[in-house]
Amino acid sequence: MSLATLLKLVEIKTKLCSILPFSIGILFAFYQYGKLNVQNTIIFFFAMIIFDMATTAINNYMDYKKAKSEEYRRTENIIGQKNIPERLVVTIILTMLTVATILGLILVSRTNLILLLIGMVCFGVGIFYTFGPIPFSRMPLGEILSGLTMGFGIVFLAVYVNGFDQGIISLTWENRYLAIELDIIMLLEIILISLPCVFTIANVMLANNICDLEYDIKNQRFTLPYYIGKRRSIILFNILYVASFIAIILAVLLHLFPKMMLLSLFIVIPVYKHIAIFNKEQVKGKTFDVSVKNLVLIDGTIVSLLLLAVLI
Repeated sequence: MSLATLLKLVEIKTKLCSILPFSIGILFAFYQYGKLNVQNTIIFFFAMIIFDMATTAINNYMDYKKAKSEEYRRTENIIGQKNIPERLVVTIILTMLTVATILGLILVSRTNLILLLIGMVCFGVGIFYTFGPIPFSRMPLGEILSGLTMGFGIVFLAVYVNGFDQGIISLTWENRYLAIELDIIMLLEIILISLPCVFTIANVMLANNICDLEYDIKNQRFTLPYYIGKRRSIILFNILYVASFIAIILAVLLHLFPKMMLLSLFIVIPVYKHIAIFNKEQVKGKTFDVSVKNLVLIDGTIVSLLLLAVLI
């Protein structure tokens, strides 16, 4: 397999959905706690990216295996397009999962046991998102799980590997006893600053499912738009962007984000224009990308302004 084919299999262009939350978490940890553990950050970055690539490869492989249409396999799925041997795809997936697991265990040894528990949950969601007899992607859970694991999960872990000694959360095991210590306020703060990522990532999945509604039904994928209807799904799509800006304002008022973060309100105009385009027409090849553009606009602006605040 060529490198170009491998990068298409893991959809390397989509990794921005992981890199932006990662960047927000790292910058927030430095801005709020004055903490930056370079070694932990590097290890987590590679563990995160490799696992993300593995889950994407699993997604493409399972779509190929479960596709009802042979035409879809040959023309739409990278495995069928490039005639990649299934055994090779499985080997690549297992290799990436193994490497990500090893890096994760190294991080556990360098931080706290709680990271093992959180990592197991993230691994479970990532793998069973498209794998198994009833994967999460074929249920009305895709938006929630993708938003929480990538939006909140990555931000939290990026903060934690740098500020694990700040008392955010810890797990101790002594003899027969397990004890968890949790600073609820700090956890709520991280949840709040992660909400724009949660909502924008969830909206990428929601936009995808809205555009693919008819196709998904034919392939027995009953996603959230199937249950709440297309009109309500579009309304939810709009609400989540409004909620993203509300979360930013609250984070500034609570001194979690710098005051200059209010400059992000200027991107309301282009975000609104993108929303209007999607509201008018929901076609995968024409309007789905507005959700990705809004993700880059909102999360990218947060990263830029946080970086500016740190440098100043």
